[in-house]
This record gives sequence, C-alpha cells and structure tokens, in this order.
Amino acid sequence: MGLFERFLTLWILIAMGIGIDLGNRYPSIFIEAAQLEIAHINIPIAIFIWLMIFPMMLHIDFSALLDVGRSPKGLFLTLFVNWCIKPFSMAGIAWFFFFVVYDPIVPPEQAKGYIAGMILLGVAPCTAMVFVWSQLVKGNASYTLAQVSINDLIMVFAFAPISAYLLGMNNIEVPWETLLVAVTLYIIFPLIAGVLTRACLFHQSPRAFNAFCEHIKPFSSAGLLLTVILLFGFQAQTILNQSSIMFLIAIPLILQTLFIFALTYALAMFIKLPFTIAAPASFIGTSNFFELAVAVAISLFGLNSGAALATVVGVLVEVPLMLCLVSFAKHTKHWFKGANKMQLFS
Repeated sequence: MGLFERFLTLWILIAMGIGIDLGNRYPSIFIEAAQLEIAHINIPIAIFIWLMIFPMMLHIDFSALLDVGRSPKGLFLTLFVNWCIKPFSMAGIAWFFFFVVYDPIVPPEQAKGYIAGMILLGVAPCTAMVFVWSQLVKGNASYTLAQVSINDLIMVFAFAPISAYLLGMNNIEVPWETLLVAVTLYIIFPLIAGVLTRACLFHQSPRAFNAFCEHIKPFSSAGLLLTVILLFGFQAQTILNQSSIMFLIAIPLILQTLFIFALTYALAMFIKLPFTIAAPASFIGTSNFFELAVAVAISLFGLNSGAALATVVGVLVEVPLMLCLVSFAKHTKHWFKGANKMQLFS
C-alpha cells in the first residue's frame, strides 16, 4: 500500500480545504469553470475523472474470468450482493434518513439531491481500491481481478437502468439522454481504452505494461484530488453555510457500508468460502466506484448539486471505514475454516 493510499483520507481533507478556501476567495473562477460544458458534461471534471478512471481500467483482465469456474461461489456471492442487494439497500437507507429521520430539518427538494448521490454510489461497486484492500488482507489476487472484471462488465449494462429505476422510485427526474452519455463516457470508453492499451502493452512484454502502469499511476491520484478541489470550490458557499449537512449524509453512508460488509462476510462463511476469496468479495460490495458516481452525479444534476456533494462525502467516509473493516477481517481470519489451505489459482 503506497503513501497516497495509506493517507488518502488526509489528502482528501487537504483537497477539500483548498477547494473551499479557493471557492470562497475566488468564486468567479469556479463560476466560469462550471460553464465549460458540452451536452451537460463539465469539461474540466471530465478530464480529471478520466485521469482517475483510465489507470484503473488498465487492470481489468477478462481472461482471468476463465479461471473463476474452478470456484464460482465467490463470484456468485459478489454478483448477488452487488446487484440484487446493495443498490436497493442504499436507496432504502437514503430514503428512510432523508424523508423520515431528517424530514424536520432537510427540505424535500434538497433531500432528493442527497438521495440521488447515495443511489449512484450504491449502483457502482468498487473497481480500483478493492485491490488495495485485497492486498492488505493477503487475498487471492487472481480471483479478486476476476471478480472486479465481471462486475465492470455487468456495470456497462446494468448501471443506467438500475440507477434510473431507483431514482424514479424516489420521484427524482432522470434525464435519460444525459445518463446514457455519462455511462458511455465514464464506463464504456475508459473500459475499451484500458483493454486495448493493456493488450498492446502486453503484446510487447508484461514489463512494458507494468512500467506504463507505474508511470501513469500518479495521474490517477492527481485526478482525484483535483476533482475534489473543484467540487468543493463549486460547493464552497453551501458548505460554509450548511456544514452540518456533510455529517447528516455521512451517517446513512456508514450504516450502509457496515450492513453490506456484515451481510457479505456472513454469507461467505455460510457457503464456506476460503478467507482469501471471502474477504475481497466482501470489500468489492462494501466499497464504491466513487469516481464514476461523482462523474455521473455532476453530469445528471450539476456541479453545485446535493447529489455531487453526497458522492464526495462518500469518498471521505469510505477510506477510514474500509481500513477499519480490513483490520476486522484480518483479526477474524480464523473464522474461515481452511483459509490457509485453500488457495485457488493464485
């Protein structure tokens, strides 16, 4: 785990502070940046999101799916939780908190924005950071790669319809054209680019591919921090005037994270998965592809929207919480019988 990943929460907090300070001091700059749009897609944000997403897509290897047949239970567990449970539990928890618990203090229209952002987080299972979590618990790297690859493939087809359905269920108007453009721009194109680049570099040599990944990795980190700075610069006035809203958003996100991890971890024990597969499978569903959620929230609802703010709060909450769950998994490894004996195609 590199220096950036280890202190990711700190870097994000610093970026948030910079964004709020700049947005408060120089609001005109952020207003002009917000107007740089094509088809409701903000150009600066799109560039930074691509810097984040493309390096992650380089690690997707669909050939790894061939080996999953040796132990399909872990894959079935991941798919069940990610696509049959997580999006709907996130929508339910968001609805309950913002339309019931927070009803006296959060206006309905404002609540819809926060719910929308949480829904987009719930429909985007983790792509990149799960490799970090898997490495920390010494999970099966090959199986983790296979799980991430198939989830990304499903996300191409499932993200838009599930997002639209859940947003509609909460009376949130869905601009379908913008949603499909966002899915194409932030999932399909980066995935195709990553697969083609990986194939070309591997054709030269695995060493060339690894060297390229190392060179491009800092761009992903820079893209994340620059996106956070821009988002909080756009939201500076709202945050300064309503700082408590971030705390309100964080509570249901934390509960959702704990629920999904507990459910997946318990099911993994029930179906007797080895720890090296069970732990990464739990982390994939528990954490989110927040880069995608941020990009789509901005495209659908705007840079200054509650949806965009909710997705960024998701980034802030996720990292320290996932590190706690990694520690929990390491201390409960003995719960999985045969965890050290069963090493599948590692």
